[in-house]
Amino acid sequence: MKRSPKTRTQTWTSRIGTAAASVAALGFGCLAYAYLTLPDVRPLAKLNPETTAFMDLRDREARARGNEPKRVHRWVAYSRISPSLKRAVLVAEDAAFWSHDGLDYDELRKAIELDWERGQLVRGASTITQQLAKNLYLSPSRNPLRKLRELIIARRLEAELEKARILEIYLNVIEWGDGVYGVEAAARSYFGTSAAALGPTESALLAGAIVNPRLLNPAHPTPRLRNRQRLILGRMHVVVPPPDTAPPRPEPVEGPRPAPAEGIRAEEPAESPHAEPAEVPHAEPVEGPDPEPAEGPRVEPAEGLRPEPAEGRGEVRPEPDQPLRSAPAAEPDQF
Repeated sequence: MKRSPKTRTQTWTSRIGTAAASVAALGFGCLAYAYLTLPDVRPLAKLNPETTAFMDLRDREARARGNEPKRVHRWVAYSRISPSLKRAVLVAEDAAFWSHDGLDYDELRKAIELDWERGQLVRGASTITQQLAKNLYLSPSRNPLRKLRELIIARRLEAELEKARILEIYLNVIEWGDGVYGVEAAARSYFGTSAAALGPTESALLAGAIVNPRLLNPAHPTPRLRNRQRLILGRMHVVVPPPDTAPPRPEPVEGPRPAPAEGIRAEEPAESPHAEPAEVPHAEPVEGPDPEPAEGPRVEPAEGLRPEPAEGRGEVRPEPDQPLRSAPAAEPDQF
């Protein structure tokens, strides 16, 4: 006997309802599991973690290859980390760090739009807090449940810890090369100096390597790493002259020279031992390939100085797989 159209409609409605209820129950179960198995982050307010999930993972990978695990790690206080390094990392990884609650919804929207346009995952939107949650407790897996746990842990970190403490832990535990963890170990391994003494050029090089620290080695910078360094320096508004160039000489002024002031010899410029240095203009990010930053003396930014927002300045072209963020907004007394 044939069923009536009404009966068939009721059957399909029932099936759809059952499927929806099953999906909802599964989602609730996953959420409950993720929440109940979360780590307690409150001790991090005062205690420095001795190890992380990522460090332990790298140790296991080394043993699986038959190698002895290598771990170079030295903790350094937040106040002993160069302001240039903090700024460079925020420019490269999370410009909205001081204002978001663990998730950067604007970056998340941009990432979703770009991924949808390209039809694949090409842009990340993880904040520094999310990256810290992953490093401390999770794995590099793209499993949705792992991502859910990461989001919840990130919100817990933001609720329990001060922003400066989150950044301090992050800079002390992230991977910066094979067996190199934290900014102090990276500074000493690659530059033979301390984290406190890092200048803008070195800081931008280290910040550029965070996206793939095992491939982008600051000891042997690839063209890709040098390009990231240049982009970060531009966003930091640091002037770095091209290699083998000298500052341009002023053009001679036509016409009679003014008479020298009384008591000052004409052939010697008047110069005060306490004269203020000339103001250095901000660097403008530019399109196209640029020469690599020159090695040599660095001009350190003043302590406590934060970069200006990047709005209104020339756009730079970030790499497709890991875009650089806009310059961080000013946040007094944080650096």
